Amino acid sequence: MATYPQTTQVNALNRTGLENPLRRNLQRLFFLRSVMIISMLAATTALFYMHIPLPKLPIILAVGAMLLLNLVTLVRLKKHSDVNDKELLLQLLGDLAALTLLFYFTGGYSNPLVWMYLLPLTVAAVALKREHAWLLTAIAVACYSALVFYYVPLSHLHMHDLAGKTLDIHLVGMWLGFVVSAGIIAFFITRIGQSLRDYDRMLASIREISLESERMLALGTLATSAAHELGTPLATMAVISKELAHDLVNQPEQLQQLDIIVRQILRCKEILSSITRDAGKSRADTGHGIVLREYLQETIQRWRDMRPATELVTSLSENIHNPLIFTDKTLTQAIQNLLDNAADASPERVLFNAEWDEAVLTIKIRDFGSGLTEEVAKHLGKPFFTSKSEKGMGLGVYLTQTTLARYEGKLKLGNHPDGGVITIVKIPLKKLKVSP
Repeated sequence: MATYPQTTQVNALNRTGLENPLRRNLQRLFFLRSVMIISMLAATTALFYMHIPLPKLPIILAVGAMLLLNLVTLVRLKKHSDVNDKELLLQLLGDLAALTLLFYFTGGYSNPLVWMYLLPLTVAAVALKREHAWLLTAIAVACYSALVFYYVPLSHLHMHDLAGKTLDIHLVGMWLGFVVSAGIIAFFITRIGQSLRDYDRMLASIREISLESERMLALGTLATSAAHELGTPLATMAVISKELAHDLVNQPEQLQQLDIIVRQILRCKEILSSITRDAGKSRADTGHGIVLREYLQETIQRWRDMRPATELVTSLSENIHNPLIFTDKTLTQAIQNLLDNAADASPERVLFNAEWDEAVLTIKIRDFGSGLTEEVAKHLGKPFFTSKSEKGMGLGVYLTQTTLARYEGKLKLGNHPDGGVITIVKIPLKKLKVSP
């Protein structure tokens, strides 16, 4: 039993569909760097078109280094490798180094593209730890400050005649920088913020699953303790029943009723023994292979033996597809819990219908009781909530949901249009089939 919460936790995390936020930030850094490369190539091409001499080799080295860094990033992303803070930090440091090399040979702090320093810093501020973000900021400020004093100046960079109008190329570059950076912040940084919100949601989900695991562990401990304590009174009842059987040899009607009591005592002892025997075992230890139709028939017959007073009307699919499945006792108990609830609501008759195809097993259980009130429907499935006054413990639906979660199954309860409650269970057969 101790393994079930852990399995449920893994399944639940898979169902969240959330990707590693750091990996998503690395993806966005890849696209951000691509925009920076395109901007640098576009600006360089425009300046060459305006016949402004630029040093080709440093530009090729800087842009080539960023392209190589992007290629490495793309390979890392395709391999689905884990990403950490240090990798993002190193990537951003590589960007700063390439930008510093480019600006040194293209006018230093007067280069109109010097605004690009802000892009790695923006990513660092959102995606990295505070210490790493401040480290990157200090390095960027140091590089920018050094470019004030050390750089290769460019000639004819300021004024250019275009269609009879004199333009300040530096101011045009600053305008272009504002437009591009504003677009990048709006497009990329908002998505990085969403990534962090997704991460918070994932942590909240993990905390909820952890709480669920603690609940299940507490219930397992309680069940084991109860099994130990109930053993003695059940043994006493069994002894007394045998003595009564001798006394009622000549009273067949009373003997028949006593036989029902004896069978129920034996059933209780079997359940308690299975609790202590199967505690901590995995599905492979406690389960066995069986064809689906036979499994359902065994489950139905087992329940009928426990609740002989309730008529169970069954309908099983005539589908020729009858896969070999691998189940454990918890799934059987989950189905029986639902049947018990239905029988408690309508002791006279319960309907059981099971249909399946190659993908999904669908079980429908209907009772003819008073149905679910709005208040009951709201709290149904919460541990220790019951609508049976003193008869129920409030664990049946809760434990059933927990068991079905291990098989990626779904449980739905609602009022039937003709009265009573209709319970629908859907289980993917891929989670039940025996692996080849």
